[in-house]
Amino acid sequence: MATPFPFDCEKRPASGAGGVVVTNHPLGSAAGSEILASGGNAIDAAVAALLALTVVEPMMVGIAGGGISHLRLADGRHLVIDALSCAAKSMTPEIYTPLSETPPDYMEAKDRRNAIGASSVAVPGNLAGWCDMQARFGRLPWCDVVEPAIRLASRGFAVTHYLSGAIGEAAVELCLDPAMAAVLLPGGRAPAPGERLVQGDYAESLRLIARQGAAALHGGELGAALAERIATGGPDAGWVTLKDLRDYRAIERAPIVGSYRGFEIVGPPPPASSGVHVTQMLNMIEAFDVGEMGFGTPESLHLLAEIIRIAFADRRAHSGDPAFVDVPVERLISKDHAARCRALIRQAGGSVGGPDPLRESRDTTHITVADRDGNVVSATHTINGLFGARFIVPGTGIIPNNYMSNFDPHPGKALSVVPGKRVPTSMAPMMVLKEGRVVFALGLPGGLRIFPSAFQAIVNLVDHGMSLQQAVEAPRIWTQGQEVEIESGYRSAKSALELRGHRVKVMPHIGGGMNAIAFDQDGGMTGAACWRADGTVTALGGGLARPGVRFWPDRAPATGAEDTKP
Repeated sequence: MATPFPFDCEKRPASGAGGVVVTNHPLGSAAGSEILASGGNAIDAAVAALLALTVVEPMMVGIAGGGISHLRLADGRHLVIDALSCAAKSMTPEIYTPLSETPPDYMEAKDRRNAIGASSVAVPGNLAGWCDMQARFGRLPWCDVVEPAIRLASRGFAVTHYLSGAIGEAAVELCLDPAMAAVLLPGGRAPAPGERLVQGDYAESLRLIARQGAAALHGGELGAALAERIATGGPDAGWVTLKDLRDYRAIERAPIVGSYRGFEIVGPPPPASSGVHVTQMLNMIEAFDVGEMGFGTPESLHLLAEIIRIAFADRRAHSGDPAFVDVPVERLISKDHAARCRALIRQAGGSVGGPDPLRESRDTTHITVADRDGNVVSATHTINGLFGARFIVPGTGIIPNNYMSNFDPHPGKALSVVPGKRVPTSMAPMMVLKEGRVVFALGLPGGLRIFPSAFQAIVNLVDHGMSLQQAVEAPRIWTQGQEVEIESGYRSAKSALELRGHRVKVMPHIGGGMNAIAFDQDGGMTGAACWRADGTVTALGGGLARPGVRFWPDRAPATGAEDTKP
């Protein structure tokens, strides 16, 4: 199909009026679709898909991780379930020995104790958040929602190129943990694409979760096993206890709502950056005729780079857990602040300041789900780094997070370790509304590159008039104020950007696999996933038979006679 844009889409969308599930693995999408077909709603399907992804994307997400789910309920309400991990009660700002006072090693701790092993594990929130949202807003019994994940873990699944490559990338450290090596490195090597991966211990853990819910981990048998492994981890022993797990609670938060060219932009609040800074960037770019500039032109790319740079400067100054840091949300999302920010846009680029000390792993997953009744879920969840803390809790198959690497290891800083604190995140489960109706829901993994990529997708849809598939697959640009990263689809603009003063680096990809759903006024839905991950769309069409269809015209339906075929 011809396109006015300088790139071709590698995947195709799918549409259906009965519901759409988009995840970054075919089996995650199949699990969600199965639940919709079984009579579940979007919340049931989203949780089923996320649980399935803990099996088939074990490098990205797990029950002992953290994340954010943005829900649009059928009655029009929006709410955000904050299931982010937090520091344990016994943690203090001095628990790590920093390696350096300056970048690039500013966030590193001695012996990598904040990045690998039991000492890197924060109190997890994923399972607690998923159970909470499904119990409150789901339709099916909890055990039905867990069943697809149990089946995948117990019967196994075919390893994808993506998973095989991830295991190979981390193999040196994965093989140091016997439990991890036994599952992911059978015979001492990463499974080849197409080989079957079975996770028997994890299947048993999921069966326990099906019976007990979040209590299995947050105070029960699985939690006890995790706490014991953390306490007896030898030189990497950590701090998370069974009491920390028992006391954890997911937090319901009200979303941030902004406006852009007649659309409402809805996203998560702090400690997530996306609701605030996507709104801020859209407010800034609203004064420019981006469509007239053209997609991918040196002029438009320079503008995007400057706007993203300015947003990151504000993020550095005003990010944090709102329970510990005063984030001036209303000021940052105001049109007046955007006008002041536009005065900072330079005619020529150039490096500003040193590298951002914030660190977020790019290894995350995202799902977007909708049902026929008007429920929509956009959710981003993770175990932080690739394979999290890089060990498996013996006998459980559970891979814990390494979220402590996102805290500043230096005492006395805004992001220093404090008991109960949640670190800022770039997760951007976003929705775009028109006259109160959802028109787009989207999100992606990718660490610090998430919310600027979501911002660009919204600009692609609203200003450039892209199709949903084009918007999620379009080339991306990113910067924090130092070098400007561009994907290869923008390669032709590299020289022009350099002439404007930017240091430009061409990247194979920026951020991870975006997936999204577009909504028609007649109830139709279209899902799209991009080339940057194993993203797959499943869409439900058709439906149940018309009432009374079993009765033939020449037979009275009240006679009790047996049906006969013609």
